[in-house]
Amino acid sequence: MKILIALLAATSLHAQILPGTKPLEPNPDFSATMVAGIDKMALRLIEQSKAGRKPTREKLKAAIGIVDERVPFTALELVGDTASPALLHETEQCRVFRVRWPVFDGVYGEGLYVQPKAKPHARVIYLPDADGTPEKLVDEWLLTTGCEVVIPALVSRGSEFSTNDKYGVKTNCSHREWIYRQSYELGRHLIGYEVQKALSIVDWFKAQPAQVPLLIAGIGEGGMQVLHAAAIDERIDSVYSMGYFAPRESVWQEPIERNVFGLLRDLGDAEIASLIAPRPLVLQHLFYPNRVVSMEAAKGARSIAAPGRLSAPDLAAFEAEVARAKQIAPTSRILAATQETNNDQIIRHLLPQASADAALKSLKITGATITIKPDATRQKRLVRELEAFTQRLLVTTEMERKAQFWDKLPLKSLPEYKTHTAKERDRFWNEVIGRLPDPNLPMNAKSRFVRETDKVAIYEVTLDVWDDVFAWGWLCLPKDLKEGEKRPVVVCQHGLEGIPEDTITIDETNRAFGAYKAFTLRLAEQGFVTFAPHNPYRGMHAFRTLQRKLNPLGLTLYSVINGQHQRILEWLKAQPFAIPEKIAFYGLSYGGKSAMRTPAVLTDYCLSICSGDFNEWVRKCVSTDMPMNYTHTHEYEIWEWNMGRTFNYAEMAALIAPRPFMVERGHNDGVGIDEWVNYEFAKVRRLYNKLLIGDRTTIEHFDGPHTIHGVGTYQFLKEKLGWK
Repeated sequence: MKILIALLAATSLHAQILPGTKPLEPNPDFSATMVAGIDKMALRLIEQSKAGRKPTREKLKAAIGIVDERVPFTALELVGDTASPALLHETEQCRVFRVRWPVFDGVYGEGLYVQPKAKPHARVIYLPDADGTPEKLVDEWLLTTGCEVVIPALVSRGSEFSTNDKYGVKTNCSHREWIYRQSYELGRHLIGYEVQKALSIVDWFKAQPAQVPLLIAGIGEGGMQVLHAAAIDERIDSVYSMGYFAPRESVWQEPIERNVFGLLRDLGDAEIASLIAPRPLVLQHLFYPNRVVSMEAAKGARSIAAPGRLSAPDLAAFEAEVARAKQIAPTSRILAATQETNNDQIIRHLLPQASADAALKSLKITGATITIKPDATRQKRLVRELEAFTQRLLVTTEMERKAQFWDKLPLKSLPEYKTHTAKERDRFWNEVIGRLPDPNLPMNAKSRFVRETDKVAIYEVTLDVWDDVFAWGWLCLPKDLKEGEKRPVVVCQHGLEGIPEDTITIDETNRAFGAYKAFTLRLAEQGFVTFAPHNPYRGMHAFRTLQRKLNPLGLTLYSVINGQHQRILEWLKAQPFAIPEKIAFYGLSYGGKSAMRTPAVLTDYCLSICSGDFNEWVRKCVSTDMPMNYTHTHEYEIWEWNMGRTFNYAEMAALIAPRPFMVERGHNDGVGIDEWVNYEFAKVRRLYNKLLIGDRTTIEHFDGPHTIHGVGTYQFLKEKLGWK
C-alpha cells in the first residue's frame, strides 16, 4: 500500500519523487543538455580512436564505396567535333587532347591527355582541385617534362546542376554534395567514384607495352583522391599530394561530401599514408582550398546545403600528422614539402634517378603562356552521368537485399526464423546503425512530479547511460492503479525537434497538439502506463552535427538513441507497475523512424507502431524524382551508410517479426505517397502471412495529414497487449 500511496499522492506535493529514485532538479532545457553531453562523448571517442586504428586497403575500399567493377578499355576516346576539335594544343615535344574513358556503365572519366612525341620518362595522373579544371593545370613546365599525362576533371563545387532539371528549381547544394546525397545511402561515395576514375587510367597505363614509372599527383580535392588511390592500388609507384594532408579528427567540420562512415575508426590521413609505404610520397603544405559552404541561397533557390568549411591546417599540425605516418610505417619514404621545397628536389624524390634526370633535362622553360579554354559542357556530363548511374542502383540494390536477406529467411518455423534473424539483427546494429557498448554507468534514476489531470499523474525522469550521456522522459501513471497491479507500458516517441511534453499537451492552440493529439496522455487515460522519452534530434545544427561526428567512427545518432532506450527498458522492466514482457513502442515522424530502428534491435519492445514515417525509405533518401525526397531538403544528417544494400524498412520490420508490427498512414502525409508506403508494406504483409502470423501486422490508412490518428493503433495496442 505504501508504494501505491507514494505513486499517487503527488497531487499537492510538488517535490514528490517516484519510489527508488532520487530527487530531480528541474532543468530549463534537458534537451540541449542531452545534446551537449552526446557531443562531448562523440568528441572524446574521436580523440580516442587514434589509438585503436588498424588500417588495411580493404577497409579503405569499403569505406569509400569501391564496390563496382570498372569497365576495361584499350584506348582513350577523343572528345571533339568540327566546331571544337579534340586537339587543343601542340608543341615540338607534345600534343594536348580533350579525352574521355569509360569507368562504369554510362559513366566516363573526362579530362586532358598530354601525349609526348618521344618515349615518356614517366606516366602521370594529375588531379586538380574541385574548384579547378584540367585546363588550368596545363603550363609550359608540364608540357616540357617529357611525361605522358592524363588530367581527370573532378565534380566541381558549383551548384548549377544540383537539382532535377524537370523542376526548374535551383539549390545551393554543391555538385559534390548532390552526388554524395544520392550515393551514401547506397554504399557508394563520390570519393570512391573519383578514385575509380583515376584507377581506370592506372589500368590503361599499366596495360601499355613499354613500362615506365607511374606517378599520381593532385591538388586539394585531387590531393585527397591521389592518397586514397595509391593507398588502395600498389601499382602506383609514387605519390604527390598538395593541399590536403592534415589531421582528420575535425572532418565533421569539412564539407559533408568528405563524410566517410567508419573513417576515423580505422583510417586517419597518417594511416592512409602508411598504406603507401615504402613507395615515395610527397606531402606538400601548400594550395589548400579555402572555402566556407554558404547556408544562403540565391533568390528562388532552395537552401539545403550542409554547413562546412575548408582551410589549411597550421604547419605544426601538418608536421605532427606526418610524424604519425612515419611512426605507423617506419619504412615510409615521405618528403614533407613546404613553399621552400624546390621542384627538382620533389621530382628526384618521386622518380628513380634515370627518370628524374631525363625529366629535368627535358625542361625548357621560356615563360610562354599556355591558355586552353575549359570545356563548358563537361561539368554537366560529369554530374548527370553519376546521377543516372546512382539512380539505377535503386533497382540493383533492391535485388541485392532480396538475395542477401529475403531469399535466406527460413519461413517454416518461428524458432528457426528467430534464430536466423538474431544474426541479421546483430549485422544491422553493428554494421549499419553502429553499436556502442551497453550502458555502463549506474542507473542513478531521478524523478520529480510535474503535474496531474483527474486521471493521470505525470513525472519527469532521468537515467544515466554513459559518461556525459543520460536518458530523459515523462512518465504518465493512471490514477486507478491498484496495489500490486502491473500494466502494459507504451513508450510514446516524439518526432523531429520535439520534446516529451509535446506528446502530452492538450492545448489545442499548441502546434504540437496538432501532430501528437496528446497520445501519451490519452493512452494513459485509457489505462496504459506510458513513457515519453526524449530522443536527441532537436536543435537543428547542434544535433545534425552529432551525426557528422559519429559517422566517421562507424556510428550514427541511433547508436546513442538505442543505448538510451536500453537503459529506459531496463528501468521500466524493474518498476512495480510494469508488465516487463509487455512494453510497446509507438512513434510519430522521426519517432516513427525510431520505431523502425530501435525495436528492430531491442527485442524487449514487444511490438512496434510506426506512424507518419513508414516508407520506401531508400527511395525517399536517394531518388531525385520528387521534391519531398531528402535529396531536395535540408535534413543533411538523414542518410545512413549502405542502408540501400542491406536494410530498407521492410527488412527492419522483418527484424521486428514475429512481434506485432503496425503502420499508421495518413493519405495526405507529405513524408511519402501511399503507393510507396504500400509497396514497402506489402513485403511485410507477405512475410507475416508466410510465417502464419498475418494477424500480427496491419496498416491503417486514414484521411489525414502527418499526425497521430489514434484509432486503429489504440485498438491494436489493446488487442496485442491484452488490455481492455
